[in-house]
Amino acid sequence: MLVNAVYEMKNYPVVLLSTVISPLSLLLVITFVTNGNLFGTAIEGGLIMVFFSSGIALQSDLSHLKNDFKLQDMIVSSPTSSRLYMVGMALAEIVYSIPALAILVALAGIYLHPSLVQIAILSIVLLLMFAISVAIGFMLSTFSSDVVQSYAFSRLLSLLFATLPPVYYPITYVPAPFNYLAYLSPTTYAAEIMHSATGYLNIPVSMVIFDWIVLLIVCAIILFIAVKKTRWKDV
Repeated sequence: MLVNAVYEMKNYPVVLLSTVISPLSLLLVITFVTNGNLFGTAIEGGLIMVFFSSGIALQSDLSHLKNDFKLQDMIVSSPTSSRLYMVGMALAEIVYSIPALAILVALAGIYLHPSLVQIAILSIVLLLMFAISVAIGFMLSTFSSDVVQSYAFSRLLSLLFATLPPVYYPITYVPAPFNYLAYLSPTTYAAEIMHSATGYLNIPVSMVIFDWIVLLIVCAIILFIAVKKTRWKDV
């Protein structure tokens, strides 16, 4: 956490700005285009983007530490397990994203006025998205041979899962047949749950339950694949 987040943020303050720009820029665009009507869903979309992008960014940082500093070689030869290493690096990504999270959480509290139940729902969904992205990021980092390749993967996955799907706005704004394509992304199900919980999307309870089931299954499958396919000691 100190090496990958605190020291970097302290020595290079510009990274604080970079973590804030992406989610807030899309929030502002959606707000201006809709005359403020979708400000609430845009806040929720920003939160999804921060948590998902933070987890995906893990692969770039891990690849950099593994290939450039040979840190993973030292970790492998130490008593530290791969799970403990991944948890520590994941926490570092959360610390790294604190500036953006602080702004978005403050906006959510001021504008959405969520109840305790809504806060619990939103928090669980965001943590599930973070777990999915962390698993993907950690798995890809162990296969990546160059940090430049990792940066390309990070940008591509963030675009496919956190920007193109309807997370900043309800899926009802997506015309057919593109709305069906949107369901290929797990972030769509996360956004539907959050939008429904805060009253921005009216869908049947059965659909909400289906969204939860899909999200949990996807999380379980990706975590399983990450554990089984991650190259830890043979890198």
